[in-house]
Formats: sequence, C-alpha cells, structure tokens
Amino acid sequence: MTAEATALAQEGATLESRQVLTFTLGGESYGVDILRVQEIRGWSSVTRIPQAPDHVLGVLNLRGSIVPIIDLRRRFGVGQADFTPLTVIIVLLVDLPSGRREFGLVVDGVSDVVDITSGDMKPPPDIGGRVDGDFLQGLATVGDAMVILLDVDALISKEMAMIAPEERDPDV
Repeated sequence: MTAEATALAQEGATLESRQVLTFTLGGESYGVDILRVQEIRGWSSVTRIPQAPDHVLGVLNLRGSIVPIIDLRRRFGVGQADFTPLTVIIVLLVDLPSGRREFGLVVDGVSDVVDITSGDMKPPPDIGGRVDGDFLQGLATVGDAMVILLDVDALISKEMAMIAPEERDPDV
C-alpha cells in the first residue's frame, strides 16, 4: 500500500462512527454500544438473590432466560433513586470468558441513540488509583453534553468476579 493510500485509510478510520444508546444516571449521560442492546423494558420487580452485593438487585425471568439485574446508581455510588415510570432496565448481551450472557442494567431513563465518530471520543482521564475506570471506553462530546462510554464486557466481568470469585488453588 502506498503512503498516500495508508494516510487515506487512516483518515477514514478516524472518521469511523458507531451508534450508542445514551441514558441518564444521577444527572450524567452514559452510553453503551447499540449492538449490545437486546431490549429496553420498563421497571419491574426482580427476585432478590440472598447475599448478593447491594447493587445486584436480583434476577428476572425473560422468556425463560434468567437475567441478573444490576442497579448502576448503586454500583457507581451515585446514590439510590426511587423507581419511577421513567426508570428502565437495559438488557445487554455481554461477552464473558465463560461465553455470551444477558445482563440488565437499571438506569434513570433512556435518552437517545446517537452517532459517535472516533474523532468525538477522548480517552478516559487518569484520575488516580482510587477511581476504578477499567470499564470506561472513553468520553464523547455529543452536542453540548459529555457522554461517558461504558465497556460493558469489562464492567460485567468485574461484577462476576465480585459476585463469584474464581476458586484459588490453596497450594499457590
């Protein structure tokens, strides 16, 4: 490939866009890749699982599939919200080391589906050791607002590790 063709390919890659479902949580805007969204449903009560972390609300039976439901407000330390008619559960398909699985995220409300180009994205800031940003893909500017883009695979993998840590070999 010539240098000019390589430069054009790189320029095209920087203008690549993707669609993101945006939602609100505690007054902030977040986003997830629209291709991961399986369903958006209104709030409904869940079956609580004993000894689950506080932010794991329980499970829902969706068409025969048991789906764990995570309250992102509690998970991110934004506080507890009252469940209103605007509260929704976003059901996502997540890639885990054990395979693909559905998870539900409780959010304050769904905003919009937006196109985000790679030029709109900025890497997550390095805030220091106390802030866990492993599940942040980056920040994007949409209009006048900043959208925090989540890496749902990393977020849910961390959740699975918190809920059911891998068994460790006692001899190690």
